[in-house]
Amino acid sequence: MAGHSKWANIKYRKAAKDARRAKVWTRIIKEITVAARDGGGDIESNPALRLAVQNGKGANLPKDTIERAIKKGVGGEGAGLEQQIYEGYAPHGIGLVIETMTDNINRTVANIRSVFNKKGGSLGTKGSLSFIFDHKGIFTVSAASRNNKTLEELELELIEGGAEELEETDDKLIVTTAFEDFGMMQKKLEELGIEAESAELQWIPNTTKILGLDDSKEVLQVIEKLEEDDDVNTVYHNLELTEELINELSED
Repeated sequence: MAGHSKWANIKYRKAAKDARRAKVWTRIIKEITVAARDGGGDIESNPALRLAVQNGKGANLPKDTIERAIKKGVGGEGAGLEQQIYEGYAPHGIGLVIETMTDNINRTVANIRSVFNKKGGSLGTKGSLSFIFDHKGIFTVSAASRNNKTLEELELELIEGGAEELEETDDKLIVTTAFEDFGMMQKKLEELGIEAESAELQWIPNTTKILGLDDSKEVLQVIEKLEEDDDVNTVYHNLELTEELINELSED
């Protein structure tokens, strides 16, 4: 199976964002709290909580922090937190999907709209970018957790579990599934005795757009400003991250 070129395109941005550990930890703590609030604190009987905790471990979230987040959720904290998705366009027609976790929708949407107003672009309606992005499951599996099995040895099993594409990068295996096959892949990995480093539903662009360096940097400034908001978890985009652009950003 071919490598996931769309994943490769967003990989640089995701890596840059994940480097801001405090932001990542805050997001995962919220996810754990909400999962425990909605489904209880038993990891075995609460798939959402099991997934959130798994992602926390993959991000090196301390065990005591995970336990506190579960207790908060079970105790009713985080009652006002809601997951919301916003869609819009950055300058130069670049599509954005903005995932948020908020206890105040009015504040969140006002902040997002303010960024668009100041930096350019526009906030759209729900579903307005569905023709650009596909909702996909992305599983990251480390070499250590593969039980010394090669990609060739795992490929048929993973396809049976719903894998659409596989990509080996560095010491990681990236497995992509359709949205509806996310749970099936989780079960397949458990059957194989493989614990994914992370398992997330992401918005993957089915088409990307190439811009010049200056225009690309203008778009990235909008994305970075959105990501600075505490309510914003992740911003997905369909800007083509060309080798020239990545090299330019690496030098900055």
